Amino acid sequence: GINAEWPFCCACLTPGSVNHSKMSAKSGAKIFKQRCDQCHTVEAGGKHKTGPNLNGLIGSKTGQKTGFAYTEANKSKGITWTKDTLDVYLTNPKKYIPGTKMVFAGLKKKKDRDDLIAYLVKSTK
Repeated sequence: GINAEWPFCCACLTPGSVNHSKMSAKSGAKIFKQRCDQCHTVEAGGKHKTGPNLNGLIGSKTGQKTGFAYTEANKSKGITWTKDTLDVYLTNPKKYIPGTKMVFAGLKKKKDRDDLIAYLVKSTK
């Protein structure tokens, strides 16, 4: 039978998938401030820094923000940013997009990635 205490749906248990039930945008905001905002902005109309403004990130393609000088690797990767593609990318950016100029080493802890993704989903709409 079904265990009512088990808080996950089967889709959330797929290898590599983001565990949406445990995400915290509040914790993600702290991670963004500590690890990301020196290079990125999230607000609509925000300026590009060392990295591009991330507004409209979810559903956009890699390397497409107007006014930012992307590497050929980012432009030609051709993936759409989703929660799951961000999870893989944020684990090890240089492995996922070899040739990217992003110097960020990645977030090894799944909980940190999930929280950061929750924040990005909320803050980049």
